Amino acid sequence: MKSWGSSALLGGNRRGAFLRIGLAIALFAGVLWTVPVWRPGEDGGHHRGDAVALDAFEKAGITEFKEGQRGPAFRLRTFPGEGHASLEDFKHQLVVLNFWATWCTPCMIEMPALEALWQEYRSRRLVVLGVSVDRGAPRALLEPYIEHLRLTFPILLDPDLKTAGAWRVTGLPATFIVKPGGEVAGMAVGAREWNGAEMRALVETLLPASH
Repeated sequence: MKSWGSSALLGGNRRGAFLRIGLAIALFAGVLWTVPVWRPGEDGGHHRGDAVALDAFEKAGITEFKEGQRGPAFRLRTFPGEGHASLEDFKHQLVVLNFWATWCTPCMIEMPALEALWQEYRSRRLVVLGVSVDRGAPRALLEPYIEHLRLTFPILLDPDLKTAGAWRVTGLPATFIVKPGGEVAGMAVGAREWNGAEMRALVETLLPASH
């Protein structure tokens, strides 16, 4: 199985945050060489080797990864409370792993859509994990932010950016779709319409099989 290693690409202070977001698209192109993307005509034994399935990713604005990509393991503190959670805890679910921060305007814009996706599909074993990269995990900022947006999906804390760096996050928001079992199906840099028709169509193809 392939994986991508740690690379602390987020950092600095808030003054440079929006500049980093603006540069994300340019940086993203340089990162993709470590994350191969399937293209029509390649004979790689891809389990989604037809144009219809590829279109589902494209229509949803998700970059599809080749089969076998796995993200680094992590164990992060939950918020609120003093518990911890790991990616392994959700290995039987479809995970939408979203890296965000309170100062990131695009993050705030897409939060209601992520909440709507979570509410619609949580009974079918989809979980949204929101990983805050706010330095120091300031409760005075996080608590009112979460309450104002009425977020109910699990919130995890990455105050030292180690997990974001390991996943090679280059801009916010950054969201990874992790299939049951831990394989990363794709990612998106920037806000998306997570409860839109195109995204729901993609999610329907990735949800764990009902028993």
